[in-house]
Amino acid sequence: MKKYIFIIAAFFCLAFTATSCSDLLETESHRQTFDPELNEKTDSMFYTLGILKGVQQAIDQYVLVNEMRGDLTAVNQFTEADIRSLANFSATVENKYDSAYVFYRIINNCNYFIAHRDTSLLTGSRNVTIPEYVQAKSIRAWAYIQLAKIYGEVPFFTDPVTSISEANEVREKKDIKGICAALADDLIPYSGTAVPNYNPTGQTSVDIGRTNSGSVKYVDMRNVMFPVDLVLGDLYLESGDYLNAAKSYFEYLRANQASADWYLSFSDRDDALYYLPASKLTDLPADINFLFTSHTGNISVTTWNSIFSQSTPQDVITYVPMAVNKTKGQVTSLPRLFGYNYYTTDVESTTSGEGDDASTTYVIDYSSIYLKDRQIDPSQAYLDLSDSQEFYYVPTGSATAAGNVKTTYVTGDLRRYVTMNSATVDDSTFYVNRKYMTGNVNIYRTTQVYLRLAEALNRMGYPDAAFAILKDGLNVDISEGESAYVRPETIEMLKTTIPFFSDANISMFQNNFGIHCYGSGYTEGLYSSYQYDSELQKKATQLNEEFGLDIQPIITTDSIDEEGNVYYTVSWNLEDQINIVEDLICDEYALELAFEGYRFGDLCRIARHKNQDATYGSNFGGRWIAKKLENKNAVVDLTNETNWYLPFSK
Repeated sequence: MKKYIFIIAAFFCLAFTATSCSDLLETESHRQTFDPELNEKTDSMFYTLGILKGVQQAIDQYVLVNEMRGDLTAVNQFTEADIRSLANFSATVENKYDSAYVFYRIINNCNYFIAHRDTSLLTGSRNVTIPEYVQAKSIRAWAYIQLAKIYGEVPFFTDPVTSISEANEVREKKDIKGICAALADDLIPYSGTAVPNYNPTGQTSVDIGRTNSGSVKYVDMRNVMFPVDLVLGDLYLESGDYLNAAKSYFEYLRANQASADWYLSFSDRDDALYYLPASKLTDLPADINFLFTSHTGNISVTTWNSIFSQSTPQDVITYVPMAVNKTKGQVTSLPRLFGYNYYTTDVESTTSGEGDDASTTYVIDYSSIYLKDRQIDPSQAYLDLSDSQEFYYVPTGSATAAGNVKTTYVTGDLRRYVTMNSATVDDSTFYVNRKYMTGNVNIYRTTQVYLRLAEALNRMGYPDAAFAILKDGLNVDISEGESAYVRPETIEMLKTTIPFFSDANISMFQNNFGIHCYGSGYTEGLYSSYQYDSELQKKATQLNEEFGLDIQPIITTDSIDEEGNVYYTVSWNLEDQINIVEDLICDEYALELAFEGYRFGDLCRIARHKNQDATYGSNFGGRWIAKKLENKNAVVDLTNETNWYLPFSK
């Protein structure tokens, strides 16, 4: 017998209430309640946790649909049929990862809460329901965005479905623009609303249990929530409203300075060399300046890797922390698929002492946690992109000055080595993805928000501002004109329209660094050879070769002196700049966010930007994405947008 409407379940051992209805919203729970009232203050917490349980249940599909159809992953001899068919674009409605159900379950839970929550409840003068009410609206919009990205056009409803007859109704369909038009105005009044905080009083996290290998996992409950301004930004960016997307991302960064200002220091970036394999270390230039030799004994290394900490992830705004084992809640298959046995039981434990003095030591057989039969590998395209990046450094003992910053290709982009761990089992050497070694799945990171902001600013007509986010960061030096590539009109825009540089805001962002430095070292300033014109030229050459284009800089002769020396200015057509910088941003997405569940959606969105712009033809975006995915062995024509979507499956 099908069970409908409401179920009771658990989210990290906390009770929650969640709606369920029809074949899209079915559950096998034995406990149900019909038409419950939502007039208790604690109802908000229980229902919000129920909605988040639905996000947990959808998260593996969310990652696999996006990453397997992107250019950064590859299948291997161990890959199961359903994952393989995602990768070659042959998936049918029978594919176990093709399910709209997992997102509509979230949506209907949100719809019920929004429709029935009494938003007038107060504690003193404080409304205790609005943060959760806004969460329901934000998560509903996020779920609809995912449906539109996966299926293109999807049934749309905002009233709760509470009967079989309602579930079987023919419903209006909307694409991403229609979803944005329907939901953005509903979210705008709540811009800036703080997310709920369910951490115990005086604490910053909740203990959600101990893994089978003995480590305790903590969760800051604020980081499992979806900030409304980021969801708004995504709605606008996906639908091509670049100005409002930029405003929404900025509004989040301005209101959340603590996370907005999370950037690695210079020494932390050098420390990323800690992850270089021994074979690379022997090839490093003798004059490279880095701190690897100081990493001895028990010295703690704080690096880009801290983003993926199990209990204290840095740079993370929203993530889905999966349970430590099946007895504690919803688990994930992602670590296993990417080559890591997060749920290993091959552990020996020894307890010493008694009572309050008892302590347990866990010993892991590390040969059992790296899985030769992993199903997902990094693609050659990802490895080639990482290896092709220059590393910029100031030689040991040198001053930072013109001509002193050197480059090497030996390291490539350092983020690759933090992301991919080389393992050998039974004489078989392979890559293991470190990003899922903690059973967490990221939704929003600060650097991701800056990259999406860069994407929006670029399409607004400010590619120099977008490149500044990659190179230098939006900081005081840029605001004061200490850059040869940022135009005066761009600085004015950043003082007024997207006011990073206004008098009220500039101090908040004074410590911004450029994102490309995370993997490539000393990229900022006038002395690095990572410069706007040179990067435009390199990427233009690549695009010309790949697509038969003729993107060239404009050379203007300024003067000729008496000795015949020619002085000239190099400039670029603005439309060319926008398209080139967009590709640089796309590369940075890959280097920074690889395998985190965004890639195919990012490629499709950028391809749509290019088609809408049509600088290089009406379907250049289709040609562009097909080129990106040429090694996927796709069974369909990827220049045709209709083939970007999965067949709709309940």
